[in-house]
Amino acid sequence: MKPDLRIASYNIHKGLSFFNRRVVLHDVRDRLMGINADIVFLQEVQGHHAHHAWRFDQWPAKPQHEFLAGGHWHATAYGRNAVYEHGHHGNAILSRFPILNWENVDISAHAFENRGLLHCELDVPGLGRSLHAICLHLALNESGRRKQIHQLGERIRRMVPDDAPLIVAGDFNDWRQRVDRYLAEELGVKEVFETAHGRPARSFPAALPLFTLDRIYVRGFGVTAAKVLHGSHWRSLSDHAALTAHLRPATTK
Repeated sequence: MKPDLRIASYNIHKGLSFFNRRVVLHDVRDRLMGINADIVFLQEVQGHHAHHAWRFDQWPAKPQHEFLAGGHWHATAYGRNAVYEHGHHGNAILSRFPILNWENVDISAHAFENRGLLHCELDVPGLGRSLHAICLHLALNESGRRKQIHQLGERIRRMVPDDAPLIVAGDFNDWRQRVDRYLAEELGVKEVFETAHGRPARSFPAALPLFTLDRIYVRGFGVTAAKVLHGSHWRSLSDHAALTAHLRPATTK
């Protein structure tokens, strides 16, 4: 029997509260564990920051993706994208299933905004094929996003078999909803909130979500539930709300 999957996507704002006044990473870990997701797609994950480690007593000794996994998710991958004097940050995937291989691809649109695409191949029992999971964080400007979406499409066509299950999740910064049609027509993916509710999720700002910046696209799955997590337990942890989706593998004849 093919397994249902529960997934989540979350821009964690480097584990710091608004205006970087305090460390909220411990609360982020508690909330993520409470979701009980099988696979978690994370953006703005701090791999290292020497200044924050000196400034904050609660700053973990481990990289944030390892700290958040905490034995709950046994496999992790981290893609370092932005590198600066005191450290670096990027995207991460936490998984209950083995990660067979992974690659972080530089998709920066210009020299002043470092972006990456983290592509993992997961061994999910019962699926019959490797699950391809891609976590990304797109540019703030539309021309950069357009270029990056085409890079995403080229990689999927080159690296992901047409019949392989696929999940693409992250912070798309696509508040005008310009990428959906291209992804649907060119890659055959569907957005989970549009499938479940008829429109993308409003996920930013977390205190009062108005803009549809965060997305989860799937291929080879049905969507049985999709939810935005933005209540009192979440809104002080990041400027983005977390997204969750319950997926059911598509059956083939």
